[in-house]
Amino acid sequence: MNTQDYIALEDQYNAHNYKPLDVVLERGEGIWVWDVDGHRYLDFLSAYSALNQGHKHPRILQALIEQANKLPLTSRAFRNDQLPLLAKELCELTGYEMMLPMNTGAEAVETALKAARKWGYTVKGVPEGKAEIVTCTGNFHGRTITIISFSSERQYRDGFGPYTPGFVSVPYCDADALEAAITPNTVAVFIEPIQGEGGVIVPPDGYLRQVRELCDRHQLLMITDEIQTGLGRTGRLFAAEWDGVKADMVTIGKALSGGFYPVSAVLASREVLGVFKPGDHGSTFGGNPLAAAVARAALKVLTEENLIANACVQGEYLMGRLRRIESDHIKEVRGRGLLIGVELKPAAGGARRFCEALKQEGLLCKETHDNVIRFAPPLVIRREDIDWAMERIETVLMMP
Repeated sequence: MNTQDYIALEDQYNAHNYKPLDVVLERGEGIWVWDVDGHRYLDFLSAYSALNQGHKHPRILQALIEQANKLPLTSRAFRNDQLPLLAKELCELTGYEMMLPMNTGAEAVETALKAARKWGYTVKGVPEGKAEIVTCTGNFHGRTITIISFSSERQYRDGFGPYTPGFVSVPYCDADALEAAITPNTVAVFIEPIQGEGGVIVPPDGYLRQVRELCDRHQLLMITDEIQTGLGRTGRLFAAEWDGVKADMVTIGKALSGGFYPVSAVLASREVLGVFKPGDHGSTFGGNPLAAAVARAALKVLTEENLIANACVQGEYLMGRLRRIESDHIKEVRGRGLLIGVELKPAAGGARRFCEALKQEGLLCKETHDNVIRFAPPLVIRREDIDWAMERIETVLMMP
């Protein structure tokens, strides 16, 4: 079967809830992937940052094989020997007292929202059923009913109401609007340190510190969604570190498994995650031994192979090269580390056609918000790989 055969099958039998580029991938290694017709591509998206460690990292693969041969799943009805080790290693790495394991990013977000509400009732003393959480316009935290309830993206909401109440939305990067939205019933502020799906929107220096100060002043939980920006993507363990901020609660996922398995977690203090009692929350697969073993290996690769520092160095180099491109199409280049957005002017005709042209040149990336090309290669990338990519990016961005 060739590319068109697979595309025809998918179009016939799979729900059309995505619009992927027409490339059918069958294997990957490091920063490279190959399609069913034998063409090689440089992956400049990393599965939306789930592949920070690159495709098929041998250390993570070995951990998965060894654990799968021993014990893949127990459920949380019983204990396993991998989850306690992951919990200890993750908390020691991040500086949080407790973690709660889940599977997908959206599940981690739902967990954090539940924890914040219960903390508001049991610790802060907000009247039952009245808790409010402040979010920001332009956010993307997932696509469950509750999460889309506080999205400002019309497509994510249309046709899916009624929506979950209890959320107030304010403009991103507007600390004054945030303060004005706080009421006695506010329990938390939920925010992305960088809005990835929103177009790689980087807040001005000091904004996250303002959010932190407001949360401290009003006894609110500061919750950061680091599912895409965390675990080294921006050149720091967490993107909030660029502003010298530590959140009360953090959601992580994606790169927590190096792309091998859905693994996510919520990190917080004992006071916050201690609100959960047996039966309050759970997941059949969350914290299973296979997931925990994979996540332990993924974290070791990030730290022991210096991928976080590499993201900082190579990201600065890539951003510098992009900013030197003299193209009439480019409005702005922005980002941190290896999470970079190239915003195009409206007259450029949208980012999709440039992503399709880059695919033809052997580089895979994806548009976001119509006019932004997102570049997020694996953190194992080297300078010579970036030079290879830039030859193609410069050519494509100079086309009519």
